[in-house]
Amino acid sequence: METQRQDTETERQETAHFGGSHGPELLHGDITGEIIAAFYAVYNELGYGFAASVYVRALAIELFQRRMGVAREVPVTVYFRGVTVGTYRADLVVADTVVVGVGAGESPTDAERYQLLNYLRASGKEVGLLLHFGPRATLRRVIHTRKLGELVVPADTA
Repeated sequence: METQRQDTETERQETAHFGGSHGPELLHGDITGEIIAAFYAVYNELGYGFAASVYVRALAIELFQRRMGVAREVPVTVYFRGVTVGTYRADLVVADTVVVGVGAGESPTDAERYQLLNYLRASGKEVGLLLHFGPRATLRRVIHTRKLGELVVPADTA
């Protein structure tokens, strides 16, 4: 009984750690903070109305200029019992750590969030950001670890 209570308490602490809103305490908070700053810089300059691919390219340039390692259209392979069953492309991977999905349109969709979550699951990465260039700049931080499963933390919108 005591062991079960300790396990539950540990899980709660980890969930609070991953889902907290105190920048430095976030998993890869330094990297995601820089990505978010770049997102707003691009949004403020380009505004709303372009295709997602335009924002992906602009964001890659902004991150590169901030001296962040950034890769575009990174292949993510899905395996079933050791056999490749699909390959997808993540919009961006920053510092070989954070998967970034970019959307454009009226509002973010559940499909975009699930797509990002699946990229995290297939790539083994734990942190993703869904950046949406809509009428309002919107972002979602998605965490996926084998221990905790999915945790979506809505961030403030501008």
